[in-house]
Amino acid sequence: MKRKIRLKIRRHRPGSETPPRFEIFSLTIDAESSVLDALEMIQGGQDPSLMFRRSCHHSSCGTCGMLINGDERLACVTRISQFKGGTVTLEPLPGFPLLGDLAVDMTPFYRDIDEGWDYLRGAENLGGTKLPDGVERFERFENCIECGCCVSACPVAGEEKPFMGPAALAALNRELQKTEEPATLPLLEQAGSERGERLCNRTLACSRVCPTAVYPARHILDLRTRLRGGRREP
Repeated sequence: MKRKIRLKIRRHRPGSETPPRFEIFSLTIDAESSVLDALEMIQGGQDPSLMFRRSCHHSSCGTCGMLINGDERLACVTRISQFKGGTVTLEPLPGFPLLGDLAVDMTPFYRDIDEGWDYLRGAENLGGTKLPDGVERFERFENCIECGCCVSACPVAGEEKPFMGPAALAALNRELQKTEEPATLPLLEQAGSERGERLCNRTLACSRVCPTAVYPARHILDLRTRLRGGRREP
């Protein structure tokens, strides 16, 4: 079944003389169309200058993170049919430098994620699956797809404090879990620095918006507990 909808999109190009504004696009979509499907229809048929980021189309790359009706979501797996009314509002993720329209610069996201950290981890128990000869265990990528939604939702990061942010701390904790003594010391020092876990105020917004169930707040609590000698806060 086809449905008529409107996308209300925030438009702006840094350096442009045109101030930020919302522009409304009307289109007809299928019942199962995602927000990303609609954006591609607009870019292909109405306005080729519309800027947004996307790649995989199935929630693996994280590039299409944006504010959808005020919440951090991935456009590729957010169905328009889940929203009531005929208008869906789209804005870029706050907390990141704007490239244009819905596209943001993710460079700050990686500032505290060391390139040497391991992106692989042991896979879950596959229920008796036989390992191939010469393979000791199955491995898989970490759950984090680096979409930036957790950083956008974090009220501390939004206050422009020096906080390294929930994604970096979650990645740090995962690396810490894979690291043996005494190599854990530099990681703990980083987690306990002036930019580390102490700035987290436990609103849990990062975990609520994470599309892949990384639960950054849980990792931050693990770090906090470890730094305090195993004593959990009340």
